[in-house]
Parts: sequence; structure tokens; C-alpha cells
Amino acid sequence: MKKEASIKETSNKEATNEMHGKENFAANGKIVVGVDGSTGSIAALHWAYNEAQVRNCRLEILSAWHFPVAVSMPGMLAMPAPEDLQDSTRTSLLQLLQKEGVMADGPVEVTTAVGEGNAAELLLTACKQADLLVVGSRGHGGFGGLLLGSVSQQCVTHAKCPVVVVHS
Repeated sequence: MKKEASIKETSNKEATNEMHGKENFAANGKIVVGVDGSTGSIAALHWAYNEAQVRNCRLEILSAWHFPVAVSMPGMLAMPAPEDLQDSTRTSLLQLLQKEGVMADGPVEVTTAVGEGNAAELLLTACKQADLLVVGSRGHGGFGGLLLGSVSQQCVTHAKCPVVVVHS
């Protein structure tokens, strides 16, 4: 039985959204960006943040987590609580955003979402209500020689909105 991807959202404090003389991206414009801490995802994060500012729209930053394979096998290490993995991923994401200066007060309304499951599935679900999806060309996957990662490939193939793949 296939488990359905789920996302839990938390809002960051809303920043003042100024027009800067630009047209709105859409009535409720939103850009979704996937971040896993890789060089590619950090480049995508900065690109998406700048684009959200230019387009005067919201930015949703999504990070995924899953149970490590070794932990989920019988007889292996004790399984951490899902809440611990969720909290750890959220904390890591917020620390990364602070380090990158993305959550600082500014003209972009930023929300973060952390979800358990396949990163591509979570991004495809999140972008159903978005005007644009932004991903890095390579993440933390195990096939370093590929020019395009599996998550970005699935997003380009299946997203219902335009997708930008940022190369780093």
C-alpha cells in the first residue's frame, strides 16, 4: 500500500510586501522551492527568493525527510520518533535559512513547510497551488555523475506549473 505524501506547514512572521513598481505574479502568486541543504538547493533558494521579490509574490520553502532505511529494518537501531525527525528537519531548515539571510525582514512573505516522504512527491503536491516551482539541478542523491537529479527530473516531467531548474 502506497503511503500518501503529507506536508505540515508553519508560517514565518509576515514581512511587509511592497510593490516596487512590479506587477503581481498572480492574484495570490506563490513560488515553491525545494531545499535539502545541497549546493544546488541553496542556489535554487536564492534564485527563488530573488524571483519572489521581483514578482511580488509569496515564497514557500519545502524540505522533506524520511526514515533512514537501516532504522526501519527489524533488528536494527531503535527507531526515532517521527516528531523528532520532523523537528530536526525543521530546525536544520530554519538554521540554513538564517545563515543564507533568507528569513531576514524584507519584501518577501516566506513560509516554510517540512514533510515526510519522497521529496519529488511533496514538491509536486505543493506546486499544485503555485505559479512556479524551483529546484536545484542536483541534490544529496547518490548518483553524482548525473546532470539532472531524480527529484528535479520528476518535477520537470510531472509538475502542473512551470519549473525552473537552477544549476550550481
